[in-house]
Amino acid sequence: EVQLVESGGGLVQPGGSLRLSCAASGFTFLFSDMTWVRQAPGKELEWVSTINTATGRTTYADSVKGRFTISRDNVKKTLYLQMSSLKPEYTAVYYCRKDSYRGGGTRVTVSS
Repeated sequence: EVQLVESGGGLVQPGGSLRLSCAASGFTFLFSDMTWVRQAPGKELEWVSTINTATGRTTYADSVKGRFTISRDNVKKTLYLQMSSLKPEYTAVYYCRKDSYRGGGTRVTVSS
């Protein structure tokens, strides 16, 4: 059974940083492309970033490019999202995703 468990969210001031984690189990993490998505209050789910397992290539939404860094630890089977220079519009529940599977999310609130 695929399980994805996000953590690391919280309340942070504008300009601050957070690192989100996603612990994966139930599938071969090494061979899986992994993605972060988010859902802001009252808005639809939005793609944030993907890391390709074969090439290591990373891609980002324009809204977070230069501020977020996606990475993975294949030994720990964990996906990360380092978020810096946070803005209030980044307030959302952040989810990691593998194919059609998604975790329960971790809430990030950017506010002073």
